[in-house]
Amino acid sequence: MTIDDLTIRPATDDDWPQIFPFWTRIVDEGRTYAYPTDLTSTQARPLWMEQPPGRTTVAVDEGGAVLGSAKMGPNRPGRGAHIATASFMVDPGRRTRGVGRALGEDMLTWARSEGYAGVQFNAVVETNEAAVRLWRSLGFDVIGTVPGAFDHPEHGPVGLHVMFRQLP
Repeated sequence: MTIDDLTIRPATDDDWPQIFPFWTRIVDEGRTYAYPTDLTSTQARPLWMEQPPGRTTVAVDEGGAVLGSAKMGPNRPGRGAHIATASFMVDPGRRTRGVGRALGEDMLTWARSEGYAGVQFNAVVETNEAAVRLWRSLGFDVIGTVPGAFDHPEHGPVGLHVMFRQLP
């Protein structure tokens, strides 16, 4: 697969059955997300499938297989709604193919087109080196770290980075 074989589009209800298995695997591994483990599909769906003004996207290959997904929207309501936030998951079996980068670039394009002044990630696990490296390469800075805010299964309490990128 090349990035040219990848399509990013809004997620539909029909995509959730393909998202949920890797969503569950990633959450249950406990290395990158603080969502509760052992959620049913019905419980997990509203945590990932955004409603307007947010959006959820999927990255699909030529055969229609969902390789990854992103959700995005305003970071806070009201006076904080001019800053976007987003979360990303790539099927663990499909990593290192540029799917996460493509989802991130798509999110930045969307945030600019929606008039957001910046994008803030509220909780990037500091030991998630691949994500930190990716977001830095897309212009994000670590603007603070909450020490010990994430209970990592191997490392114990580790920091959560707050990362930010201003948009033109």
